[in-house]
Amino acid sequence: MAKDYYQVLGVGRNATPAEIKAAFRRLARETHPDANPNNPAAGARFRESAEAYEVLSNPERRRRYDRGDTIDLSDLLEGFGGGFEDILRSVFGEGGLFGAGSSRPARGRDILIGADISLEQAAFGCDIDIEYRSHFDCASCSGSGARAGAMETCSTCGGAGSVRVARRSIVGTMMTVTDCPDCAGLGRRIVDPCPECHGRGVISGVRTVVVEIPPGVSTGTRLRLTGRGESVGQLGRAGDLHVELSVEDDPRFERTDTDLIHRVSVGVVQAMLGAQAKVPLLDGGAIDLEIPPGTQPGTVFRLEGQGVPHLGRRGRGDLMVVVEVEIPTGLTGGERELLQRFEGLRSESPPNTDPAT
Repeated sequence: MAKDYYQVLGVGRNATPAEIKAAFRRLARETHPDANPNNPAAGARFRESAEAYEVLSNPERRRRYDRGDTIDLSDLLEGFGGGFEDILRSVFGEGGLFGAGSSRPARGRDILIGADISLEQAAFGCDIDIEYRSHFDCASCSGSGARAGAMETCSTCGGAGSVRVARRSIVGTMMTVTDCPDCAGLGRRIVDPCPECHGRGVISGVRTVVVEIPPGVSTGTRLRLTGRGESVGQLGRAGDLHVELSVEDDPRFERTDTDLIHRVSVGVVQAMLGAQAKVPLLDGGAIDLEIPPGTQPGTVFRLEGQGVPHLGRRGRGDLMVVVEVEIPTGLTGGERELLQRFEGLRSESPPNTDPAT
């Protein structure tokens, strides 16, 4: 009984060429012998999926297959040095299934450091200096590793940076593309190494960078400086520097997102008769806030636009002033007498007592 190539790839009989290609890419990565060295069944599954793709990806072969004709794939199945290699290149590109240059680092490592800033700096933005240790491009050779640009074309790969290697597997011989072992994929070799970095192209040291803090940041905000992380010289691009901010506590304010809270304490008499309270502002200075007579404990006065600026957009939060009334303790005899007279004038009832009874 003929194989159902649609079932092998897991697609319907009306699948588009793009769907067929996507199905084969997925199966090839899952079942390729190089990814499953101890699993013969995976190799057989890979071979079968390659057969299915070779038939269904070709419009003429697919029409003949759908009519029930016999498809001769003997040339394809002789080994991986021929037809199978062409299939992989057509689907995955010249680099093959796992890509060329996989042994070469694509980029340096990212670096994460913390920075403490004040509430004012977080609110209005600033520039701060950050010092950190890492590997950086050698200044003497600009990261090339060679003295005065003394480089020559690699004779092993002819400057291509990659070489083709034949590998034997359970399903035949396969050609793969990998980094040239003599030049690490650069295509060039160092003739005269840089004396400063000894041909590595990078040196270890401490660097200071200026970090621009935008207005409105908060604790946990991370800023990324592209290309300021670890350098790997000519082997790839540098990583990134991530700066995680921590906003220091401010004794004057509590912060809730972009709003600020400031607490003022007034005496009982001031709360009853009214008073003025001096309220500090984040921008600097202070304002006099009118506390009206009869203000109750916990009353909140909102000063619009006096909070923290919104991150990345216009406008600011508000400043909430919470009134806390101080209840005096340790009354003198005269103070107690005055309060008792006041209580009589107010005709206040004892607690938990119904005045009507």
